[in-house]
Amino acid sequence: MSAFLIYITTGDSAEATRIGRALVQSRLAACANVQEKATSIYRWEGEVREDSEAVLIVKTREALIERVTEKVILLHSYDCPCIVALRIEKGNPAFIEWIESETRDAGS
Repeated sequence: MSAFLIYITTGDSAEATRIGRALVQSRLAACANVQEKATSIYRWEGEVREDSEAVLIVKTREALIERVTEKVILLHSYDCPCIVALRIEKGNPAFIEWIESETRDAGS
């Protein structure tokens, strides 16, 4: 099983939607979910900050993680975007196969 969820934070839902659509259209992801409101508390450049962000979760294959990361960095407005991949250990076998089949034409 090589399915992964990639967790990405963005400045707003429009940015998340734009990135998610680009990933799905290029078959680097089978699906993208946009969660509009998240409050992020983080340390950046020596300060503790609090901002509103959107969360983007994409479903892909392990072989595509590097390409997804590169494309997100290219499209993202942040200097250092949060992009982390989480292996799907178990789940609906039909759904996991769907992720595989929807990303197959992306290669790798």
